[in-house]
Amino acid sequence: MTTQALPTPGPLLSRAAWSAFIVALLLVCAVAPLLNLVVPKDSLFHLSDYAVALVGKIMCYAICALAMDLIWGYTGILSLGHGVFFALGGYVMGMYLMRQIGRDGNYKSELPDFMVFLDWKALPWHWALSDSFVATLLLVVLVPGLVALVFGYFAFRSRIKGVYFSIITQAMTFAAMLLFFRNETGFGGNNGFTDFKRILGLPIATPSMRMTLFVLTGVTLLAFFLLARWLINAKFGRVLQAIRDAESRVMFSGYSPVGYKLTIWTISAMMCGVAGALYVPQVGIINPSEMSPANSIEIAIWAAVGGRASLIGPIVGAFLVNGAKSWLTVAYPEFWLYVLGALFIGVTLFLPNGVVGLARRWTGRKP
Repeated sequence: MTTQALPTPGPLLSRAAWSAFIVALLLVCAVAPLLNLVVPKDSLFHLSDYAVALVGKIMCYAICALAMDLIWGYTGILSLGHGVFFALGGYVMGMYLMRQIGRDGNYKSELPDFMVFLDWKALPWHWALSDSFVATLLLVVLVPGLVALVFGYFAFRSRIKGVYFSIITQAMTFAAMLLFFRNETGFGGNNGFTDFKRILGLPIATPSMRMTLFVLTGVTLLAFFLLARWLINAKFGRVLQAIRDAESRVMFSGYSPVGYKLTIWTISAMMCGVAGALYVPQVGIINPSEMSPANSIEIAIWAAVGGRASLIGPIVGAFLVNGAKSWLTVAYPEFWLYVLGALFIGVTLFLPNGVVGLARRWTGRKP
């Protein structure tokens, strides 16, 4: 009897890719801090605080795009509700930052200002661990992960897929947005959380703290890229791609697609939660608008523009789209939405593999 050996997984990254990875790590951890904190402001090579904040914010978006690639590009599950997981991580971090304000708020109370304004006498139960940084770090991952696990369990067990799954996830994010808009939920209503002052007892608005958050975001993005690469190169990743291409054949081969889809769905949600937690202290605000269906659709657009099933493509797409958005919303604010829609339609029709796919076609490289 002959046996067929399984193909051995390739290296995590090629030599050229490792070189690019190390260059990116040096840019984030050494070059950017040097240009921002050491180089004089009147120098041509100075990296402004605005640029640090903008790139830090886009790197948070890139984590979400990478998470979207894992479930859409490699598993074939289009989610239009990942903004919920991003916002949940942001709200968990925002609760901690609100507690760090202490009595420095407008009402000089231990309670957040919006609670004093609403005549609340004590913190609600879900704020119990919000004064602990360690608990916050755990909840940033656990809360989006648990929500995704419960939602995904019922959705995947019911064999909901395709456009129906996308519609349900969009309905989920819209319902969550309406819930967080309500004042009685204890999340600040339509204003959300803002006016942050400290993190770990240190001022949050200083250049050194902004750069620390920038470096943490960049390192987290690179670490998630390696994690995603490892998952896709393993047997787990090959099963995900088989589910994307022919789920019924996977079932006939003795695999249960539900467990694989639920696992990658939960991991993807946790990644978005971490991105949201890194986003809030850099931007300085979190409110229910982060859960809007439009934000979740934009995450899918970043992945599509950059190139699905490539891992690096969604990161590139997040930088391209949000870089263009930051410029167009200032120069031509009334045309930005039209440009975004035309970009998505053009990529869908003429660049199904995104910008990275086009670059590979020009260079003759295989994906």
